Amino acid sequence: MRIIEVFHSIQGEGPFTGLRTSFIRTARCNLRCSWCDTTYSFGAGRERSIPSLLAEVTRHRTKYVCLTGGEPLLQSASLELVRELSKRGYATVIETGGSLDVSPYLGIPRVVLSVDVKCPASGMSTKNRWENLGLLRPTDVVKFVIQDRTDYLYARRALRDRPMTENVVFQPVWGTDAGKLADWVLHDRLDARILLQEHKLLWGEVPGR
Repeated sequence: MRIIEVFHSIQGEGPFTGLRTSFIRTARCNLRCSWCDTTYSFGAGRERSIPSLLAEVTRHRTKYVCLTGGEPLLQSASLELVRELSKRGYATVIETGGSLDVSPYLGIPRVVLSVDVKCPASGMSTKNRWENLGLLRPTDVVKFVIQDRTDYLYARRALRDRPMTENVVFQPVWGTDAGKLADWVLHDRLDARILLQEHKLLWGEVPGR
């Protein structure tokens, strides 16, 4: 697998927020979101074997793994890695940009899919693979990263018109007014969770944290 970094930190997003987690960040991405905070993952990375990744995760002594990127679904070996993590009892969240087919990962035990729906400000909203949403299980997550009112209205419409798991996250783009986003959700009585990026609250915008 082509890997950018492996590190041990506190999960700052999604269903495992606040938990000590092993992160495996894959190389390369097929999207170019305007607000991306991990552009350093666009490169080729370095080749790592699955046994070496499993050994490094074991050293972290945690129950949780986050496979992120870049875009981990670009690499076919991600499927084997996730299966091996599952066999070893790890709970793994896969963070994907939502443009690729998630179906190969649905039958793997102890896996949670966190699937983005790209809003207009990202510049990537035409890349959404809407078919993914109807495949997701109750334990999976749909995430909207929201920069402005236009993004919010886009996400609100998607909640109304598309099949959706119950776990819907509205995450404000870092540095925007999160309170305003919360006010919109309250006003419209939407069933969505407002989640900030906890790792940035703890350490700022530091790679590998």
